[in-house]
Amino acid sequence: DDVARQIGAVNTVIVQPDGSLRGTNTDAFGYIQSLREAQPTWQASTGPAVVLGAGGAARAVVWALADAGAKDIRLLNRSLDKAQAMAAEFGAPVHALPWDQRHHALADAALLVNTTTQGMQGQPALDIRLEALPSHALVSDIVYTPLETDLLLRAKARGNPTVGGLGMLLHQARPAFAAWFGVIPEVTPALWDKVLASF
Repeated sequence: DDVARQIGAVNTVIVQPDGSLRGTNTDAFGYIQSLREAQPTWQASTGPAVVLGAGGAARAVVWALADAGAKDIRLLNRSLDKAQAMAAEFGAPVHALPWDQRHHALADAALLVNTTTQGMQGQPALDIRLEALPSHALVSDIVYTPLETDLLLRAKARGNPTVGGLGMLLHQARPAFAAWFGVIPEVTPALWDKVLASF
């Protein structure tokens, strides 16, 4: 569909009545919903967003932020050429910056998003200094194992509001479930409790 085509990644396949397959992407919806659930007053237009990583998940996050009204998205990836290609494809408001500028790119940011595997269980912690990040900036990590990554713990310790990756996982499943079964489920406190009990 148009969303998956624009993002450039499919995460949900729906069998149509005629047997054909339709691909869509629910990660963008899931990401924005997770932010709004955790921080109801959050607005994409508040200030610059810094996105770390340029894989499939980053594509969904960047598209979602732009679609929600972000005016300045700073994209940093260890391979600059990959970030530059993605920025060229998405166009304004996405700008690619070299990985070694990640610490300074946080100055005046309203949102920091980690879409890399750094910080995931079994992976090294995300190598980023937070000194330049404003204390009001929202810090988001799409990693959910562990539930609180080193990045989130450090951000929380300095007073930044944080959002973990489990909310994105739950919310991206809602439109997929609706496409398959005709009912859109809600992410309730009871569901959160049930899911958290499995960690």
